[in-house]
Amino acid sequence: MSKKVDVLGIEFEHTTKTEIIYTLEKRIRDNKKTFIVTANPEIVMYAQRDSQYKNIVQSADYILPDGIGIIMGAKLLKNPLPERIPGFDLMKDLLTIANKEQLRVFFLGARENVLNKAIDNVKHDYPGIQIAGCHHGFFNEEDPEVATMVQESNPDIVFVALGFPRQERWIRNNAHLFQQGIFMGVGGSFDVLSGTVKRAPALWRKLNIEWLYRLIKQPQRWKRMTFLPIFMLKVIFTRKQDSRSS
Repeated sequence: MSKKVDVLGIEFEHTTKTEIIYTLEKRIRDNKKTFIVTANPEIVMYAQRDSQYKNIVQSADYILPDGIGIIMGAKLLKNPLPERIPGFDLMKDLLTIANKEQLRVFFLGARENVLNKAIDNVKHDYPGIQIAGCHHGFFNEEDPEVATMVQESNPDIVFVALGFPRQERWIRNNAHLFQQGIFMGVGGSFDVLSGTVKRAPALWRKLNIEWLYRLIKQPQRWKRMTFLPIFMLKVIFTRKQDSRSS
């Protein structure tokens, strides 16, 4: 059994990006069904308020640390994680595998124009991928027609870009329809994949300040950024409680 690291009630996989890619590639070859959550502080805080969502996240096969806040939090709790595993990077690694193995990929979510641009770029950059299908994100998540469409496309990988908590709910609620495949919520990754939103330059990512770049480029995100200091305060409080009880 792999080691887990508890950060405010969410159990993260103690792994590197290289290790998880190797594991996922093997699970694809073995025709195993796999639910991946890449969680940042905002997701962890939301899970604390919503027990149903927390159960959904905890049901994932792999919960990975997407966000420097998670890495900092785990370190403060004296149970460090090896490295940050950004969801967008993991998605691109899975696309590389899909390209090599000529896998079938379904793209679910985002606005229709963004989705179409993203798929055009995938076809250009990853010509070996078979596009199993696509559907924009503007639908009732309980609509059985969309789930049936995805199921009948017989995908090897399904990227769900509905934003949390909707994307994780959709995956959990429809997982029973599939016998195999990788299922991963990817948030706003189709915006970047399409070129609609520019990702932070490599240096910003290396310095773990991609969040600051996003805030500069999209100042309307400032409310979302308030989750990080609140998250860190909760981590510090939890650490103090653990110290007293030990």
